[in-house]
Amino acid sequence: MGCVSTTVARHKRQFLSIIPSAFTVNNLVGETCGKEIKVATMHERLLTMMELSNAFIALPGGFGTLEELFQMISGAQLNIHEKPIGVLNINEFFNGLLSFIDHAVEQKFITQRARKILISAITADEFVDKLQAF
Repeated sequence: MGCVSTTVARHKRQFLSIIPSAFTVNNLVGETCGKEIKVATMHERLLTMMELSNAFIALPGGFGTLEELFQMISGAQLNIHEKPIGVLNINEFFNGLLSFIDHAVEQKFITQRARKILISAITADEFVDKLQAF
């Protein structure tokens, strides 16, 4: 998160870090730039993200990233929000996940309509274009 916020700040853009208290114990976040909101729990983090964000963008990451991504997708599917959600597929990191989701569509576990909730792009420029077209 620290690396991303530093890069965003360097390009004179806004960045909001929503940090659960558990992340601050061992400095899991590192240095951040921009505004920070401290919250007590991961659940509060997700609710705050859903309330304050204009869009949800996942970069390559682990279980926490995937959990937050799917929480936002579920929120959109249930009409809790109508914000764009996407993965920036750097170095094709998300190819396996995207293939799995497409397989779930083929197997009728995910509808075609629900599949369109998730945007993916390989470059930042393509990603921004897709977000703006959402």
